[in-house]
Amino acid sequence: MKGIVYSSGPRGGGDRCPRCGWPLDSCACSKKDESAGPLAAQRVRVSRSSAGRGGKTVTLVAGVEGGEPVLAPIAKKLKARCGAGGTVKGSTIEIQGDHVEAVLAALAAEGYRPKRSGG
Repeated sequence: MKGIVYSSGPRGGGDRCPRCGWPLDSCACSKKDESAGPLAAQRVRVSRSSAGRGGKTVTLVAGVEGGEPVLAPIAKKLKARCGAGGTVKGSTIEIQGDHVEAVLAALAAEGYRPKRSGG
């Protein structure tokens, strides 16, 4: 994908962030943690799974960069939003129950660009 060819706006990029290239109203650079990339550039996947859990359904969030210091507060917000328990295992957040739609909405509100993964 090529950059902007012509723009009459400031900085030659119009209303775009000079760091990530996203429109300023969608830019998440100011909210990001320095150890992670821009929030909107991360490939965050939200899926539902029950494999290996005795038939219990969980919502999985994978692809958030930054490790435990970044994942723990996100998990806390998602658990409160869904009204369910959950945990951080490795680089994945697990929320108890089928809350894919609520998690997608909450992550989008935080500045991520989440995608549904799986069925």
